[in-house]
Amino acid sequence: MNAFNRSGKVPLHGCSYSVGRYELRGDVLVVGGSRPRAWGTALGVLMVVVAALTACAGPYQYYEGTGLHDATTAEVAGGWENVEGTRVVLREDGTALLENLDGQDFDFEDGWRLSGTGTWQLTDDDGGQVVRLALTTRTRVEKHSPAPVADLSAPEPPSTYSWLFYVDRDQHDGLVLFFRYGDPDSGNMYVMTREKES
Repeated sequence: MNAFNRSGKVPLHGCSYSVGRYELRGDVLVVGGSRPRAWGTALGVLMVVVAALTACAGPYQYYEGTGLHDATTAEVAGGWENVEGTRVVLREDGTALLENLDGQDFDFEDGWRLSGTGTWQLTDDDGGQVVRLALTTRTRVEKHSPAPVADLSAPEPPSTYSWLFYVDRDQHDGLVLFFRYGDPDSGNMYVMTREKES
């Protein structure tokens, strides 16, 4: 309650004195005059901060999958390629051969491309099916062509690495595998298509 009466005069009796937004209650100076108003202000500030932080999250930052659930292991097994010269062979026994496969997410920007052998598995969750590919033995490391400017602080390429490929179908109902790379807001997709027969 404001200590001013309608005449604008401050009563001299009692222990609460108000001037504008400030009120003296005993030995405590209260801004705004009420706790509900203070909580409302704090909540408003919190909402502005949360809105600012989530504004940076683009449509792809929290990608949850394609929703595809009908691919089989036999359908996914075989050779896959990318226009950048990447080749991956997913064998039916769960082993894999990788040639010049780039890193996913922000690791792509480090510029390395890995070759070697590993394992793979087709899994399914609420968002859809994914291929989990793991490099267990690295045989070669190359750089993107053209090579990015040398960065002396770039980390050493990993000796083992794991990828998560989303499984989807193209307009002809054929499978495609892809992962996202770089800044999540950019929506960059590293797409692997069925290897062409030679």
